[in-house]
Amino acid sequence: MFFVAGICTLLQVFLGVRLPILQGGTFSFVAPSLAMLSLPAWKCPEWTLNASQVNTSSPEFTEEWQKRIRELQGAIMVASCVQMLVGFSGLIGFLMRYIGPLTIAPTISLVALPLFESAGNDAGIHWGISALTIFLIVLFSQYLKNVVVPVPVYGRGKCHVSKFNLFQVFPVLLALCISWLFCFVLTVTNTLPKSPMAYGYMARTDTKGSVLSQAPWFRFPYPGQWGLPTISLAGVFGIIAGVISSMVESVGDYHACARLVGAPPPPKHAINRGIGIEGLGCLLAGAWGTGNGTTSYSENVGALGITRVGSRIVIVTAGCVLLLMGMFGKIGAAFATIPTPVIGGMFIVMFGVISAVGISNLQYVDMNSSRNLFVFGFSIYCGLVIPNWVSENPEKLQTGVLQLDQVIQVLLTTGMFVGGFLGFVLDNTIPGTLEERGLLAWSQIQEDSEETLKAAKVYGFPWGIGTKFCTSSWTRALPFWPKLDQHGDEAGVSQLTLCPQTSSGKHLWSVTETKM
Repeated sequence: MFFVAGICTLLQVFLGVRLPILQGGTFSFVAPSLAMLSLPAWKCPEWTLNASQVNTSSPEFTEEWQKRIRELQGAIMVASCVQMLVGFSGLIGFLMRYIGPLTIAPTISLVALPLFESAGNDAGIHWGISALTIFLIVLFSQYLKNVVVPVPVYGRGKCHVSKFNLFQVFPVLLALCISWLFCFVLTVTNTLPKSPMAYGYMARTDTKGSVLSQAPWFRFPYPGQWGLPTISLAGVFGIIAGVISSMVESVGDYHACARLVGAPPPPKHAINRGIGIEGLGCLLAGAWGTGNGTTSYSENVGALGITRVGSRIVIVTAGCVLLLMGMFGKIGAAFATIPTPVIGGMFIVMFGVISAVGISNLQYVDMNSSRNLFVFGFSIYCGLVIPNWVSENPEKLQTGVLQLDQVIQVLLTTGMFVGGFLGFVLDNTIPGTLEERGLLAWSQIQEDSEETLKAAKVYGFPWGIGTKFCTSSWTRALPFWPKLDQHGDEAGVSQLTLCPQTSSGKHLWSVTETKM
């Protein structure tokens, strides 16, 4: 999974949406995967359920789990082709003309809000450690963000001291390392309990020691390592439901990431390309046999909001690190030993930032309108209520068609899909003016993002592709190809019209043109 996540991250940064978003395993595929494996044909035999009586290295046991992962591989690879079709055909970009702030806001917010139970459970393992992690992140990212630290730097043949905003750049990493070290000290001194049943045991750093000792030093993963994938209709339909949820989440992540890093909203061609590349990532994940797909990481978007470091170089470095972690097992196993309450404390801060970013999209909407209050309030509340009820009462939604049951189960237990879908339907059916709905300002931003030089620099292809190279007229007709400035030439020269504002806020359209 680490290895494929590294490949997909590099593909997304260079050829996809080009925003600094990490790619990794998606929770959207977990529910349909479990539903598929609960079918009578794929239930585990009774003799495999007692771990003390099973030789895990025997050929019989190996074949039992490998044939199941081959089935999962085939379903993921077929479903990923649907995602690539939706992205590269421009269908997702076409739908964006009907998607406004009242759809994006509940979708992004519900990426994080339903995870409060997971974050609370992780943090509740030891609230003291979690509170320390939260305190350090808040201290570094908010109170000490403008404090400069003298750092020795070597350059121009000599060593000198340079000022560096250490706490603003690395608040999460510093907080994680300090809390991790603190847990290690408490473990060595046996301050934390040794009994697995005692409160705070999972805060010890030696609870996952076997992971580190059993991990191989080096192993190169390759496609088809579990054999030839198999395909079943039930598995494909279930995974397609997960793909739909993943796409909805990713579109929200793109807008949230762009807003946090100060980039223009992603234009249609960038969204088309990003979703298409994510589909390609799922295809690679299926071929490599990870047992999962890949998607944009909402947690990474939350980290951007805290660190305020939106750099492609950082994400490229992270992708290379993931590749190394996938090949050097000891490195990945070391990160797996991070105590759970430390992760829980980080989640509480990051998910809070993501929720706030989603709500911030309402700045374009007239929130004095009872119509808009109803659409947003109803959508986000149903996005919390319906998935919770469906999760607790899965037997109430049995239609008799297993494939249909799986699709319904996955979609209705995904809060971001429920809230985003209701927001989309209500916003496009309840009467309201374009200005009231925020679509006037939203469409203006989208049009500007298609034309501005900054958007061309952020979302255009690297290495001059589309400007100096591959500039054929037929490529520009592709729905995922960057649109060149009509005033610029193929060498990348654009004309930028300067539009200063008067004191009343109106634009003075100047005829001054600056060659860029």
